[in-house]
Amino acid sequence: MFGWKNKTHAMTQRMVEQTGAYDGGVFNATTHGLLSGTRVASTLGWRSIDALAIGDEVLTFDNGTQKISEIRRSTLWADATLVPAHMWPVFVPAGALGNRIDMTVLPEQGLMIESEAALDQHGDPFAVVPAFALDGMRGVIRQAPRQKMEVITLFFEQDQVVYTEGSMLSYCPRAHMSLSDIVDNTARPYEMLKASDASFLAECIIVEDHFAEYEFDIAC
Repeated sequence: MFGWKNKTHAMTQRMVEQTGAYDGGVFNATTHGLLSGTRVASTLGWRSIDALAIGDEVLTFDNGTQKISEIRRSTLWADATLVPAHMWPVFVPAGALGNRIDMTVLPEQGLMIESEAALDQHGDPFAVVPAFALDGMRGVIRQAPRQKMEVITLFFEQDQVVYTEGSMLSYCPRAHMSLSDIVDNTARPYEMLKASDASFLAECIIVEDHFAEYEFDIAC
């Protein structure tokens, strides 16, 4: 019905880390979220994120369908000509990460990628990385915003990864941590890799892709 890949390995439990991409600066109070018009896999099929409401059920990577507990909307880059380069969004061409269409995402939006290098380093082939770290991989590039953009952020009771525009996997951290989580130092189910680790994985994927192309050419 949807056309995504199924996960074949269990996700290990790791703590979330800050990427520090903006040297402690605040990205207009919005560091993750999906642009208006992005389609998300739900129990009603592929729905534009604009049409989703609190209580709707969205298909997640690890936990089946989960209800949306909160939705936030914000507008970024009202004056696009003044956006500094380190805040430029990320252009992901169709097919780069399983997405069926060209997509633009926020630079710190978490995206789940699959890599043999991730398996070697973390014991899991799937890793959540900030989108900006994929610059240069499979045609992914940073681009200056040409106009203001509406960002819609979905929240669930727990961290989730959702399917967007095919099999592109987008990370949705929960909105709040409880006091007990802080006191007990409860591990969260996904880790956003630091910029250096994420960039290294992207470089490894470039090598893996080149090796796969070489093997294909030999086979032909």
